[in-house]
Amino acid sequence: MGRRLALAALLAGATGWWYSPCSPRVPGVPDPAPGSNACALPPGRDPADGPLQTDVDDRIAPFRFGDGQVRPLAGFRIHARVLAREDYATGREARFSPTDLALGWGRMGDDAVLSRLRITQSGRWYHYRWSGDPPIPRAEIVRSSANMHMVPADATVARALRRVREDDRLLIRGWLVRIETPDGWRWRSSLSREDSGNGACELVYVCAIEVTGTH
Repeated sequence: MGRRLALAALLAGATGWWYSPCSPRVPGVPDPAPGSNACALPPGRDPADGPLQTDVDDRIAPFRFGDGQVRPLAGFRIHARVLAREDYATGREARFSPTDLALGWGRMGDDAVLSRLRITQSGRWYHYRWSGDPPIPRAEIVRSSANMHMVPADATVARALRRVREDDRLLIRGWLVRIETPDGWRWRSSLSREDSGNGACELVYVCAIEVTGTH
């Protein structure tokens, strides 16, 4: 019995490691349709801090991605600090987005502010708590941080995403998108940094991701 328990514990640990960010595997990435121009980089310059959202131009049309169709809604670039990350291997959303990143910019990237917040993720949500008074106004927390669903465009982006850690500073270039499947399932990005609650997360089709520093 002891040997069986030990083997079961070893198998559970190996399974957890395999699906963790430290695993050598690359999560399955759907293939975009041949000839699609989905990863033409969005217009605009890379921001020094925070997000930049731009209009979709005529180069970018809806395209097939795995068993779904991706419709770009806005160009998106963001330079921000990773407040937390959570990986997902189950659920329909995980077929497209294996990782959520909680990102902060402005004062939500400062050590003095973050040291007074408890940040967690679960169920594709991002949560923050504090004791006493908030370190900065709650409205500023809302507009200076977000939980973002990362959709890696290819295996190269998926490998780069796998290496991202909490407190890294990232530059991400891609598109805010809507994904839909033939049976009517839909997943749509928020297009505002001012919202919170259900539907407030960004769904980011990531064409490039770069670690620019760490805290």
